[in-house]
Amino acid sequence: MILKVYQNYISKQFLLTFIKTVFIFVTLAFILNIFEEINFFKDLDVSMGVPIFLTFLNIPSIIFEIFPFIFLITTQFFFIKLIEQNENISFKNFGLSNSKIIKLLALLSFLIGMILVTIFYNLSSNLKHSYLNIKNSYAKDNKYLAVITENGIWIKDAKEGITSIINAEDLKGNFLNNVDIVQFDEDFNFIQNVSAEKINIKNKSWKSESVLINNEQESNKRIKNYELNSNIDFRDINSLFSNLNSLSIFELNDLKNKYKDINYSSIEVDSAIQKIISFPFYLMLMTILSLTIMMNIKQNKTKVFHLIFGILISVIIYYLSFFFEELGKNEQVPVAVSIWIPLLMISIISMINLVRINEK
Repeated sequence: MILKVYQNYISKQFLLTFIKTVFIFVTLAFILNIFEEINFFKDLDVSMGVPIFLTFLNIPSIIFEIFPFIFLITTQFFFIKLIEQNENISFKNFGLSNSKIIKLLALLSFLIGMILVTIFYNLSSNLKHSYLNIKNSYAKDNKYLAVITENGIWIKDAKEGITSIINAEDLKGNFLNNVDIVQFDEDFNFIQNVSAEKINIKNKSWKSESVLINNEQESNKRIKNYELNSNIDFRDINSLFSNLNSLSIFELNDLKNKYKDINYSSIEVDSAIQKIISFPFYLMLMTILSLTIMMNIKQNKTKVFHLIFGILISVIIYYLSFFFEELGKNEQVPVAVSIWIPLLMISIISMINLVRINEK
């Protein structure tokens, strides 16, 4: 279908405003992130190119997280431009209602959201993955590594000259279950194998009521009240698997299945997947909300007023979304509800504003 002249014009102006707003936020993100990277590398012998390169890798992920607020401010700037050039009056004179403008920009925002989810998100997650890998290689605390595979949880832990390769079937609460630990010295010579049905990893002194030990001197020696000093505990393991914005949509789904295989909670993964699914709707609703607010505010307000008001709305929505997301992660409400309730609230506010729009 060929776009009408007004549809083509409005869409073009909105996209240009969107590109300019993204550029502003990219610049701000670069300035803020480069200082963080420089501070991280201040005690390391690296060239200035390393923090700059890492900043560029990290920016797409940062921008994706704040796209809803970019859309809100983009819509404000777009509407302010219409007012300054009296184009909103011209549209009314030609019979173009406010509701038609809202419908057009809402659809356009939804389509952009679909593109961002299918293309931009996967690109940003790959760059974030590279960013984390490079940065972790420079980290001072590199004494442990943990991954989840179809064979359970694998942990490599170096402590007091002993390297332990740990494999557990699953993690329930503070306990690793069906655990095998193979230990080596600094020259990677075999020391012993430790087997336990259950190990408490609540803190960094792992404890088990009973283990079997096999080494060159003894076989199947049972020891009660066994302790293992480690660099990692239950909280560390949780944090290792929480960097979900470095995973693509397909990788998130694979990780969810792996979590289920080892009976590990997949709530955070479910939350991340729901956020991606809801993302185009989120952008669309932020555009509608911004438009309805701008159309209901007196047009003699300054740009500074509109900008401050937009930032205030963005902060309120951010903390509202964060609050409900945490409720979902803490299993106070279903995960889907925690993600979609804030969007429903934005929809209700927008509907209330829409009632008076065409009367103006």
